[in-house]
Amino acid sequence: MSTKKLSEWYATAICGNDITSSCLYVSALAIVAAGQYAWVALLMVAVVLFLFRKIYGEVVGALPLNGGVYNVLLNTTTKSNASVAACLTILSYMATAVISSSEAMHYLHHILPYFNVNIATFVLLLIFLGLTILGISESAVVALVIFIFHLATMGLLIGTCFFFVWQHGFSILIENFHLPARNGSILTAIFFGFSAAMLGISGFESSSNFVEEQERGVFAKTLRNMWIAVSVLNPLIAFLVICIIPISAVESHQNSFLSYIGTLTGGKWLATIISINAVSVLSGAVLTSFVGVNGLIKRMTLDRILPNYFLKENKRGSTYRILILFFLLCLSVLLVTRGQLAPLAAVYALSFLTVMASFALGNILLKLRRSRLPRPEYAKPGIVLLAFAAIIIALYGTVMTKPQYLVTFLQYFIPSVLIILAMLLRKDILHFIVNLLQSLSKNYKKYTLTRQRSLYRSLKKLYEQDFVFFSKGDDIATLNKVMMYLHENEVTNKMKIVTVLHEAQQPDPKFLADFDTLDRAYPEVDMEYVTLLGDFTPELVEELSHKWGIPKNFMFISSPGEKFSYRVDELGGVRLIL
Repeated sequence: MSTKKLSEWYATAICGNDITSSCLYVSALAIVAAGQYAWVALLMVAVVLFLFRKIYGEVVGALPLNGGVYNVLLNTTTKSNASVAACLTILSYMATAVISSSEAMHYLHHILPYFNVNIATFVLLLIFLGLTILGISESAVVALVIFIFHLATMGLLIGTCFFFVWQHGFSILIENFHLPARNGSILTAIFFGFSAAMLGISGFESSSNFVEEQERGVFAKTLRNMWIAVSVLNPLIAFLVICIIPISAVESHQNSFLSYIGTLTGGKWLATIISINAVSVLSGAVLTSFVGVNGLIKRMTLDRILPNYFLKENKRGSTYRILILFFLLCLSVLLVTRGQLAPLAAVYALSFLTVMASFALGNILLKLRRSRLPRPEYAKPGIVLLAFAAIIIALYGTVMTKPQYLVTFLQYFIPSVLIILAMLLRKDILHFIVNLLQSLSKNYKKYTLTRQRSLYRSLKKLYEQDFVFFSKGDDIATLNKVMMYLHENEVTNKMKIVTVLHEAQQPDPKFLADFDTLDRAYPEVDMEYVTLLGDFTPELVEELSHKWGIPKNFMFISSPGEKFSYRVDELGGVRLIL
C-alpha cells in the first residue's frame, strides 16, 4: 500500500535528532583532545560536512533509492562490496540505538534515580519499536516535536552562556589560551581534536537510507538543514565553554557535560531542562536508527540478499519484521555488554567513519562508471578527494588514540560480514552441501536422499528468479555487460529483455541479430526478448511487476535518454545498471 511521503521538516527531524544530539557530548570530547583549539577542530568538521553535502547530493540525486552507501556501491561495484558497506551501516545503527537509549536513561536517572538503567533502556527500545511499526509518518511527528524542543533548549543554553560571559568577562578564556597546547603542538592538538569531533556528524548519512520515504526535493534540504545546525551549535558551544570554565574541569564532567554548564550559567532549573532535553533528543536518535536501518534492510531484501520473509507489511505499510529483527539485535547487544557500552563506542566511531569514506569512494566510482546518469548537482573530483582524505585522517587519529578500538570493532564486524556473505554465496553453499551428502549417501542413503531433494528444490527456486532489462535498442556490448553483471552478482537462469515501442515502430534488425548472438553465447540462461507497445512509464513498470511477479528492484533500465528518459525515482525502484 502507498504511504504518505515525508515533508522537509519531518524528514529533517528524523535524521536531525541523531546528528544534533552530538552537541551533548562532542564539545567535551573535542576539548579533552584539543584543549582551547577545540572550536577550530569543530569548524573544520563543519567544512568537511559541507563537502559531503555535495557528495551525497550528487550520489542520491543520481540514484534516489534507499540504502545510502550500499546503494551507490551496488550500482558501481559488486553486490558483495555493497553488502560489506551495508554491514558497516547496520553496525553503526545498532551502536547508535543502544548507546543513545542507554545515555538517555542515564540522563533521566540523574533526575529520577529510582529505576534500573538497563531495564529502562530495554523499555525505551521497545517504545520506539512500537512507534516505527505504527508507521513512519506517525513516528516523524514525535521526531519533529523532539527536534524543536532540542533546538529551543540549545538556544536557551547558548543565550545564558552569552549572558554569563557578558557578566564575568573573558578572563577564563584568556587563561585557557595561555595554557600549553595539548599533545605538544597546536597542529597535533587540532589533529586529535578533529578526529574526536568527527563523531559530531554521525547521523548525516541517515537521510540517504530513507530517501524513498521523502517527498521529491526534500533530501537536499535535509542535508542543508543538518549542516547548518551542526555548524552553528557545536563550534559555538565549544567556544563558549572555553570562555566559562577551565579546560582542566571538562574531563571530570563529561558524562553530563551540558547539564553542568547549564548549572553554572543558569542554575539548577536550566540543568534540569537540559537533562530532559537530552533524554528526548537521544531518544530521537534511537528513532533515527530504526527508520534508517528499516530502509536499508528493506532494500537489501528487495535485492534478494536477505529472505523475502522480511518484506511482509502490516496495514500501515511498515515492514515490521525488519524492525523486530533490529530490536532483537539491539537487545542482544545490551545483554552481552550488560550496559557497559564503552566497547560499542569503538564500533560506533569506526563504522560511521568507514561508511563516510565509502560514500566518498562511491561518488568517485559513480563519476567513472555511471557518467551518463543525470544528477541535480555535481561534486568536483578535488572536493571528493579532499573529503575522503579528511575521513581517512579522522580514522587514523581514532585508531591512534585508542588502538584497542580496532580490535573491538573487528569482533563485531567480522561475524556480521560472514553472515551476509553466506547469504550471497548460498547457491555455492547449497551445491557444496549436496556434494557432501552425495559422498555420505552410501551409509545414510535414506536421510541424505531426502535432504538432497529439499536442497535441489531450493536451488531450482533460486535459478528460476526472473530478471528484466529495459533496452532502448542497445548494442551487443551493452547487453553483454548486463549479462556479466547478472553472472557476477545474481543467481538466475532466466532473463527478459524488454523494448517499449510506439505503434509505428519496429524492432531494430541489428538489435535482434545481437540478441541472437548473445543467446548463443550464454546457453545456460533462458533469454526472452519481449516487445511492448505503448509508453515507458511508472504505470507500465508497476503492471509488469505484478504480471510477472518480479520485484521492481529487479527491473533494470539502460541509461536514461530518448524514450527511456524517465528518472529512476519516477519508476519506483527500478535500478539502473549501465
